[in-house]
Amino acid sequence: MLESGPEMSLVCLTDFQAHAREHLSKSTRDFIEGGADDSVTRDDNIAAFKRIHLRPRYLRDVSEVDTRTTIQGEEISAPICIAPTGFHCLVWPDGEMSTARAAQAAGICYITSTFASCSLEDIVIAAPEGLRWFQLYVHPDLQLNKQLIQRVESLGFKALVITLDTPVCGNRRHDIRNQLRRNLTLTDLQSPKKGNSIPYFQMTPISTSLCWNDLSWFQSITRLPIILKGILTKEDAELAVKHNVQGIIVSNHGGRQLDEVLASIDALTEVVAAVKGKIEVYLDGGVRTGNDVLKALALGARCIFLGRPILWGLAYKGEHGVKEVLNILTNEFHTSMALTGCRSVAEINRNLIQFSRL
Repeated sequence: MLESGPEMSLVCLTDFQAHAREHLSKSTRDFIEGGADDSVTRDDNIAAFKRIHLRPRYLRDVSEVDTRTTIQGEEISAPICIAPTGFHCLVWPDGEMSTARAAQAAGICYITSTFASCSLEDIVIAAPEGLRWFQLYVHPDLQLNKQLIQRVESLGFKALVITLDTPVCGNRRHDIRNQLRRNLTLTDLQSPKKGNSIPYFQMTPISTSLCWNDLSWFQSITRLPIILKGILTKEDAELAVKHNVQGIIVSNHGGRQLDEVLASIDALTEVVAAVKGKIEVYLDGGVRTGNDVLKALALGARCIFLGRPILWGLAYKGEHGVKEVLNILTNEFHTSMALTGCRSVAEINRNLIQFSRL
């Protein structure tokens, strides 16, 4: 049971999870925490990191450690960014506006979701200088996609992240039990005729027919770099390179789509090997500590994206809670770098890790 004193200090990401569990409604908590089916992959995303051991190097002069890196040519203060998650207003009144402000203050990238509960314009006004990418669920209506992408581009978003792993929605038992979907609304996916926001359950049309050959249409309507989110195999990674996209996010949707797939960190190796350095590879899923960030980078990820922990921070104290989550993880990562003998992210490599022999 958490203390209810004036200020209880939360010192790691799981502290924020415990706080959120205690203070959010059951349906909101279930929506955030839920996985698909038996939640095997959701849990393995975290457990898989613990099967990797570190091989530290000492006597390396770590008086100065630099966590900065770049993604798609843009500098970020640390390889720790914000993954797209929907409906931030469920946990904090200002929702995505607070998330965007925290990302801007931290100097990292925030991927805004199609399912944002604030308008894109309001998010941009809240954090005009922030580095933002936009995550797209491809709608069957091509015109709707085109309008949204053009709007995103004109608002200064720097990349288009297309989610691939949702041709149908995963079997999320908690949400079904809680009948959550009929209570959520979407601000941004409006039909070309200006209308009110569309209830989530009506709007669920996400294209079930999206194919590799459709990517050329997206490339023809935008100058933004295209990142594919949800790739888990070398075969799809090779196709991504062949189709000239600019990046891949190795992701299993936080274990919310197809259960019993590989943990993200376990899928990372074959994806990185397949792209042969031609495009950047990122990872989301299961990152909870600075060591996890280090391990992902050692296996070839350019940066990691955080999903649930951002919502826990938001639920704790809005923008300031998200800042705290980012700050704690960045400080842990700084410590992990120093204790393994890495002075810059360029020095993080495969020799730093060893998989446990189970």
